[in-house]
Amino acid sequence: MAIVMGLDQHRAQITADWLNTETGEVRRARLTPAHRDGVRQFLGRFAGQQLEVALEATTGWRFVVEELQAVGADVHLAEPAETSSLRGNKKRAKTDRADARHLRELLMVGRLPEAWIPPAHLLDLRARVRLRHTLVDQRGEWQQRIQAVLYHHGVAQRRDLLTVEKRQWLEELDLPAAAREQVTVALTVIDALDAQSEPLTRELRAYGRRQPGCRALMAHYGIGALTAVTILAELGDARRFSSSRNAVRYAGLDITVHQSDQRRAPGHLSRQGPPALRWALYEAAQLSRRAGSPDHAYYEQAAARLGANRACLAVARKLLKRSYHTLRELGDEALQPA
Repeated sequence: MAIVMGLDQHRAQITADWLNTETGEVRRARLTPAHRDGVRQFLGRFAGQQLEVALEATTGWRFVVEELQAVGADVHLAEPAETSSLRGNKKRAKTDRADARHLRELLMVGRLPEAWIPPAHLLDLRARVRLRHTLVDQRGEWQQRIQAVLYHHGVAQRRDLLTVEKRQWLEELDLPAAAREQVTVALTVIDALDAQSEPLTRELRAYGRRQPGCRALMAHYGIGALTAVTILAELGDARRFSSSRNAVRYAGLDITVHQSDQRRAPGHLSRQGPPALRWALYEAAQLSRRAGSPDHAYYEQAAARLGANRACLAVARKLLKRSYHTLRELGDEALQPA
């Protein structure tokens, strides 16, 4: 007996729509609450059957995929934006049941836009990379808050406020009590973020020096242990992309263009991919523009035409394409845990 199923997942509930391909019978179910035990109990009825399932790559998909794989299901993870676009422009009811049915029908006709399901160790690595990226981002936001407070009270701008010398300068500033409180709280939060991010950064760097895929990426000028770990975690199996151009699109480093007749709007980065991946590539590109870099001449030419920032983005795209080819050539070895 073959079962084809679509799952529409939300935090509070999961809606299932499945078809028995032998009898033609269509059935539906709603799982409430949507947690691991409930999913495991529901899937128990399909144990031993040929089960093929589609669900979107939204928050919470990991535990559902793990339970599906535990019963031997053939799991397909759908890319949410492309799946939504396949509904078309016609106005029609959008319900959880309709979404589950839509996934099931796309799977049956072979039109499901699939996303990659990384192995568990790579999912864990990606989670750690993104955690570090979040901590560093928040640290930068609190620094900006300090700068905003100082500007609000007419203090001349200074860079690198977190050095020992600048912190001493901050303590000696004559600020109103409320402003002093804002600065003190910001510095306390920054210290707490550093206490969490610094050990994580050290561990990720050490992992990058051991892992085969990361070590291969580090052969490219500008890519260090930390950026290599981030590129590997976010890019994953490069063989899933048909070309390096698709890898650039996945990273959100492609330029969006809107053109109609003779009118063409200026292009902008799509920014549709993982932010941590764009950060790693941009950081590597900043190093690759140095005089000793093989990309220095290319950067200088691009900077003369486009400006420094856009030239760095151009170098970042080149580095991503090289990373794509490096990981693709390594194959399974690139994804081995350290």
